[in-house]
Amino acid sequence: MSHDHVDRRLAAILAADVVGYSRMMATDETATLAALKLHRQCVFDPTVASHNGRLVKLMGDGSLVRFDSVVDAVNCALALQNRAGNVDAPPPEIVLRIGINLGDVTFDGGDIYGDGVNVAARLEPLAEPGGICIAAIVKESIVGRVNALFEDGGGVRLKNIDRPIHIWKWRPPRSTAAKSVVPLKTGDSMRPSLAVLPFQNISSDVDQEYFADGVVEDIITALSRFRSFAVIARNSSFIYKGQAIDIRQVAQELGVRYVLEGSIRRAGSRLRITAQLVEGAIGAHLWAEHYDGSTEDVFDFQDRITECVVAIVEPQIKIAEIALSRRERPESIEAYDFYLQTMLYFYSDTPERNHDGLTLINKAIALEPNNATYLATAVGLLMQRGTLGWKLAGVEDQRAVCENYIERALVHGHGDATVAGICGNTLIQYLKEYDRGFELVRQAVAFNPNNLDVVNFAGVANLHCGSLDEAVTYFLRAERLSPNSLGAHWNLTGLAHVEMVRGNYEEALALARKSMAANAYYGPCFWMMIAANAKLGRMEEARQHLAGLLAFSPGVTVARLRAGQPAKIPERMEPILDGLRLAGMPEE
Repeated sequence: MSHDHVDRRLAAILAADVVGYSRMMATDETATLAALKLHRQCVFDPTVASHNGRLVKLMGDGSLVRFDSVVDAVNCALALQNRAGNVDAPPPEIVLRIGINLGDVTFDGGDIYGDGVNVAARLEPLAEPGGICIAAIVKESIVGRVNALFEDGGGVRLKNIDRPIHIWKWRPPRSTAAKSVVPLKTGDSMRPSLAVLPFQNISSDVDQEYFADGVVEDIITALSRFRSFAVIARNSSFIYKGQAIDIRQVAQELGVRYVLEGSIRRAGSRLRITAQLVEGAIGAHLWAEHYDGSTEDVFDFQDRITECVVAIVEPQIKIAEIALSRRERPESIEAYDFYLQTMLYFYSDTPERNHDGLTLINKAIALEPNNATYLATAVGLLMQRGTLGWKLAGVEDQRAVCENYIERALVHGHGDATVAGICGNTLIQYLKEYDRGFELVRQAVAFNPNNLDVVNFAGVANLHCGSLDEAVTYFLRAERLSPNSLGAHWNLTGLAHVEMVRGNYEEALALARKSMAANAYYGPCFWMMIAANAKLGRMEEARQHLAGLLAFSPGVTVARLRAGQPAKIPERMEPILDGLRLAGMPEE
C-alpha cells in the first residue's frame, strides 16, 4: 500500500456470506455455483445498485459492499433478506447472513481496509441465517429512519477487535429462517432425532458466550457419533441463539423429537453449566443436571461436560423411546417398536425375560433382516443365555445362530460402536474368540468413546483378556458418567470381579451389594456375593445368596459356569469358582 497519500473516509460496510456454502459445494458443486451466480445476477447485484452500494470485493461465497449512507446500507440488507425465497430458481436455495458496521475506512485503489471493515466482517457470522447483525453505532444512526425491528444482542467480544462491540439483530420471519433448516424426515424412518440448542449465557460476562458455544459444538460433534438417533446440524439449531423460545415450536420447526438445551453462569472464577433434555412434542423434561468447574481449567471442564452430557443423553433417549412406544403404539407391529419392546428385557437377567426379549427381537429381524442394531441386540441376548448356561428351547445349535447374527451385524453395521461392542463382547464371553473379540471392542471405543455400553464392554474385555488396571479404568469411567444407568450393575459387578481376583474380598462384597441394589436378578452379581462371603468365612450369608441364585437360575453348577465364562486367563475366574464351591454349589 502506498503511504504518500492516505484516503480515509467514514463509510457503512456490508459484509455478506452464504449459509452452508461448504456443505452445499460438497453435495453438488455444479448446482451450487449455478445457484450462486443466478442469485448474484437476479438478487444481489441489482439490490445493491438500487441502494447506491458499491461492490468492493467478492470472496467465493462472501461479498463486501461500501455505502456512503448507513441508511442505504441497512435498507439494502433488509431488501436482500426479504427477497429470500421469492426468486424462482432451482435448488439449492441461497440464504445469506449479513453484518453491517459504520466506521473509518482506508481506500487503496479498488480495495478498502480498516477497523470499519474488520468489525463488519466479524459481525456477519453472528447473524442467524437470513438475518442481519449491526453494530450499535449503526443502530443509533438509523433510529426513526428505517422501518425494521432490531433486537438488542448485548455486548460481544470479536476476534482481533480490542474492545467489546454492542450488537443489534434483525431476525427474519420464522418461515424465512426455517428455509435454511433442513428438517429431519421422521415419517419415513422411526429413528429418533435430536437438536442441541445454543446454551444461554445468563452471566454478565460476554466472554462466556464463546465458551457456551464451544461446549454445544463439542456436544453436537460427540452425539453425532451415535447411530441410534439423528442429530441436527449446528447451523440449523443455532438460528435460535439469543431468542426466547417455545421448545415445542422449535421441535416442530426442526422436525426433531428431542431437544437438549442449557445455560452457563459465571460467578468469580466459578462456572456452572446446566443442561436438560426435553421431549419436544409435549415439552416434558426427561433429564436435567448441572456441572460446576473453574475458569482456571476451562478446557478440562469443557471436555468433562461434553463427556458427561453425551454419555447420559443416549440412554435417556432410549428410555424415552421405550415409554413413547408403550404409550402411543402399544399394538404396533413395526420392527422399530418390536426392538424398543425388546429393550425392556435386555437389562433383565432371568431366563424367562431373556426368552421374551429374543422372541420380540426376532420379530423385528424378520421384518428387517439386515438391520445391524436388531441383529446385535439378538446377539447380546444370546450371549447372556450362553454365558449363564440357559438353553434356548427349540434351537439345536444356539452358538451357530449367534455366529450367524454376528457376521450379518458386522457386515451391515460397519462403524457402529454399539454393534462392534456387543459382537466383540460376545466373541470374548460366549464364543471364546478372544483376539477377534478384543479387537472389535477396541474398534468400538475408537468409533465412540462416549457410548456408555461400549465403555462397559471395554472393561469386560480387559477383565478377561487384558489389563486389570485398564478394566478398572473403564468400569470407573462408566460409573462416573452415569451412576444410575440401566446397565450400572454391569460395571459394578465388573469392579467386584477385579477385587475378587486381587483378593480384596471386603471391597468386592461392597461393590456387589451396590450392583444388587441396581439389579436384583443379575447372576454374576450373585456369584460375587456368594464367593466374597464364603472367602470371608461368612457361610450363612453365602448360602442365603446361593439359594437366591438357584431360585431364578435352577440347576447352576460350577462346571456350567466355568464352561460359560471366558478362559483366556483362567486364574481370573478361579477365586469366584472356588468361593462358590465353599458355599456349597455343586461341581457338576
